[in-house]
Amino acid sequence: MKVVVLAGGISTEREVSIVSGKKVCKALREKGHQAILLDVYFGMKQVDWENAFPAEYSIEEAVNYIEKFNGTVKEEKKNRKQFFGENVLKLCQAADIVFLALHGENGENGKVQASFDLLGIPYTGSGYLGSALAMDKGLSKQLFTKSGVPTPTGVIAVKAEEKKSAEEYGIHLPCVVKPSCGGSSVGVSIVNTEEEFSQAMEEAFSYEEEVVIEEYIAGREFSVGVVDGEAYPVIEIAPIQGFYDYHNKYQAGCTVETCPAVLTEEQTKEMQGYAVKAYHTLKLESYARMDFLMNKEGKMYCLEANTLPGMTPTSLLPQEAAVLGMSYADLCEKLIEVSLKRA
Repeated sequence: MKVVVLAGGISTEREVSIVSGKKVCKALREKGHQAILLDVYFGMKQVDWENAFPAEYSIEEAVNYIEKFNGTVKEEKKNRKQFFGENVLKLCQAADIVFLALHGENGENGKVQASFDLLGIPYTGSGYLGSALAMDKGLSKQLFTKSGVPTPTGVIAVKAEEKKSAEEYGIHLPCVVKPSCGGSSVGVSIVNTEEEFSQAMEEAFSYEEEVVIEEYIAGREFSVGVVDGEAYPVIEIAPIQGFYDYHNKYQAGCTVETCPAVLTEEQTKEMQGYAVKAYHTLKLESYARMDFLMNKEGKMYCLEANTLPGMTPTSLLPQEAAVLGMSYADLCEKLIEVSLKRA
């Protein structure tokens, strides 16, 4: 199968995306697929169209080519309006499917998905509507509440109407402040004082115009993958220091992960049930990953949905799949298989 593994982009998660893309591309080639790694934003200037998906291919060379643009993203964004890089759409149209290893802005918010739908390009993951709903944490929270998926109480703050304190928003300290459409916990802060609140709001608003402020839930952190509408084993995430932020997510050795999580059978089924319900509430398709907290009393809270879960060496979904006896490469093929059902 000819596969374009699409990575990179312009979000704050660009570097994580490249790591995911490299690993996916390597796994698919080991399975015999003609996979190539491509930066969605910078593309590829020279393409041998008679052999665009070669049998012999250097993933390292592709990664080196993509990474050389890492320091130029901000400047490039100032000078161009078009998102898709040179030859990106043409290569994607030539593929049997595009494996989306994108994370964050434009990769997960439904814009790429909508573009591909209009062009008839098959791709992995949810469609444009589910992607857009899940990307907006404020909107997700409202939909969870209406559908009976427990989620922390919270409000949406708009930069143009910013208030001075958490109390003015009707939120008691401690609380959590996070960009409404961010990912990988970039810009997320746990706030204990009003001084910290002001700093957290300033940081979150530096990423976007809308911010979610929600109650802080002390307890254990979990994640549940849902593939083709079925819940995978629950995984518990226990950072050695702090919370499950960007550093702890992607730095090996910073987090202790236990899969399957040490829960009662009843608790496991309850959390998996909420994960599947959240998946359907947000109109997700193919696969996604839901993140949870559970307090000391055993009450569960769904925090958010990730429509394109990380596929790095420390990512959670591959660990859940491994418990089911599925190798990383098998999982990659599984995600393609379930995505082609939608296509």
